[in-house]
Amino acid sequence: MTPHSPSKVPTALVIGTGFGGLAAAIRLSVNGYRVQVLEKLDAPGGRAYVHRQDGFTFDAGPTIITLPHLIEELFTLCGRRLQDHLDLRLMSPFYRIRFDDGTHFDYSNNDEEMLAQIERFSPEDVQGFKNLIKASEKCFQLGFVELGMVPFESLIDVAKALPKLVRMKAWQSIYSLVAQHIRHPKLRIVMSFHPLLIGGNPFSVTCVYSLIHSLERRWGVHSAMGGTTAIVRELVKLLEEREVPIRYNAPVTRIRVEAGRARGVELASGEYLPADIVVSNGDAAWTYRHLVAPEHRRHWTDRKIAKGQYSSGLFVWYFGTNRQYHEVPHHMMVLGPRYQGLLQEIFKNHTLSKDFSLYLYRPTATDPSLAPAGCDSFYVLSVVPNLSSQTDWAAVQETYRDAIATVLQDSVLPNLKQHVVSSKITTPQDFQDRLWSYRGAGFGLEPILTQSAWFRPHNRSEDVDGLFMVGASSQPGAGVPSVLMSAKMLEQVVPDARSFV
Repeated sequence: MTPHSPSKVPTALVIGTGFGGLAAAIRLSVNGYRVQVLEKLDAPGGRAYVHRQDGFTFDAGPTIITLPHLIEELFTLCGRRLQDHLDLRLMSPFYRIRFDDGTHFDYSNNDEEMLAQIERFSPEDVQGFKNLIKASEKCFQLGFVELGMVPFESLIDVAKALPKLVRMKAWQSIYSLVAQHIRHPKLRIVMSFHPLLIGGNPFSVTCVYSLIHSLERRWGVHSAMGGTTAIVRELVKLLEEREVPIRYNAPVTRIRVEAGRARGVELASGEYLPADIVVSNGDAAWTYRHLVAPEHRRHWTDRKIAKGQYSSGLFVWYFGTNRQYHEVPHHMMVLGPRYQGLLQEIFKNHTLSKDFSLYLYRPTATDPSLAPAGCDSFYVLSVVPNLSSQTDWAAVQETYRDAIATVLQDSVLPNLKQHVVSSKITTPQDFQDRLWSYRGAGFGLEPILTQSAWFRPHNRSEDVDGLFMVGASSQPGAGVPSVLMSAKMLEQVVPDARSFV
């Protein structure tokens, strides 16, 4: 790219330091923009923030890293090698799914081990699994390879993609696809639970997401030594090397729009920062509803935002123990007695149930440095309704936490309650109040077909010129790979820096 004189370098303001914001800032900087990043919190990460207390390190959000080459690309762009900065470890198994009766399934990309486990549960489903993988491969090719990086900006883009969507039968749910090939109810859960990790109901989310099976088979599931926060830390260092400043405790309260174009942002302090472009890594619904004045929103009106079907909320209990539980793997699903009925209550009825299924994260299984010697660091996540449920979390969170502790103590963490020495809770109310997530939803709009691709908030704003979106709530969707892809997709829609000369 042709060098610019300082007076002619265009300015980009990036709102938020989640994975999407950090990746966008790196790419914009490499592509010739003078970038400044603004963060509401006191440290980077957004949903990938880190909590440190009592000698324990607790990753606040994403813990599962797939497609590590998307992270590696950011280091390569900056003339660095990922392996000199990060130690990403391949998990084996990827996850242990423990059923309510105590049986379990270790999910991995080892075909021999997977088939052996399937045969133990249901010999008749061995061939069905092979057929499911073929269907997943089709979705991978059509949905990821051919459509994954398409910034759907017009109905023409949709029309071009339609034949591929038909071939994938994208109107089906992922559970329906799995059920066509797998008969055993436990194996149906094993093969369909993935959307829950991005706030989606397997009985509603498009079957295109079955491509996750293929992604994980190809590239595995990784964890970062030092926790996910280590990735955030090293991305911040890349920005520091590129002299891209990050301002913390700097919440953006308004995107200033003049003549239909974003001209900069206003901070809570009243300070105005001008810019040539603005990129929001904040929740898209919140960004439009609270940062862009209604008169500038012809598409994302208050009414349209309110009518959206939003992803689940998340209840997360971070805790440290003064003993270790060596039999618990890095990633574990601790399932309750119900599956479809529980999901119906969470996603459709918006009611908080007394039973739950849990994701238990024990990073000290791989990296003991995340806890004091002889201790374990955990978080346990329960998928709950978003704030549409009207749950008074301040009133019920301790009771709910104790119920979770009881289930864990009775199942996989013996005598847990007497060994907890550090504790912290996050609820959907915190997602709304602290992370400015609309309705406290964990991942923006739920990834059903009618809220995906063109129907999802575009990377280039439909309402405001010069405003762009990255992150879980914009195209292509939630999950660390999709968020990193959203930042990469900016390169197709953001003006070339030389056009401002």
